[in-house]
Amino acid sequence: MPPNPPSRPSKELHVFPNPAPERDYVIQFQIPEFTCHCPLTGQPDFAHFTIDMIADKHCVELKSLKMYMWSYRDEGAFHEKVTNTIMDDIIKVTNPRFIRITAKWFVRGGIYTNVVVEQAKKGWKPAPRVDLPVHGAESGLLR
Repeated sequence: MPPNPPSRPSKELHVFPNPAPERDYVIQFQIPEFTCHCPLTGQPDFAHFTIDMIADKHCVELKSLKMYMWSYRDEGAFHEKVTNTIMDDIIKVTNPRFIRITAKWFVRGGIYTNVVVEQAKKGWKPAPRVDLPVHGAESGLLR
């Protein structure tokens, strides 16, 4: 066996301490190649997942998230079930202040399915939104 064996799919999510727990900031994961298969037909299903979270004490380690998402490749799962299971598993290991998962499923039978789930930690309040002024782009060219 090589000293660094090839990566394998895994349901184990690893975490590391939040480097800035005193501040709310958004961590966003884009997963454009999620794959599982239909539990009824066995045909492949493809989705683009976006995970937005505001960590509390722990953050998700990226490679373990990649291996976790890969672990669904050979599983049959309804869109709604798999999206909610992923949410539950991330919450279980990180207990974030806020998390939203958006799963945009590719067309199947002429229908696109989007599943959006979110959860906020009890008592957590987001900071008020700050709207900054919008300025036109400058090209440096005379008009």
